[in-house]
Amino acid sequence: MRNIRPFMAILIVVGLMLLSGCAYVDVKSPLDVDLDRTTLGEKKGVAEARSVLWLFAWGDASYAAAAADGGITTLRHADQEVFNVLFGLYTRWRVVVYGD
Repeated sequence: MRNIRPFMAILIVVGLMLLSGCAYVDVKSPLDVDLDRTTLGEKKGVAEARSVLWLFAWGDASYAAAAADGGITTLRHADQEVFNVLFGLYTRWRVVVYGD
């Protein structure tokens, strides 16, 4: 029995590491690779899509929809936001664009 305890402890730690972020995720990150030359512009537009119960999804989280929302004709920068609850039971994808 004593030989099983270290193995079980390692298995539990690895399992917890694999499940990190599964209950709740709220992440915001840039969709840009040259951040040292980024200018945001005067306008901001947002578009989003949602999913519920892994079965139903709706919305338009495209750059075009976000640009239309903000009245933007020239895109300068984009960010993404992901909100996820319980392994994707509810998920929201959001794109935020900046420009003129």
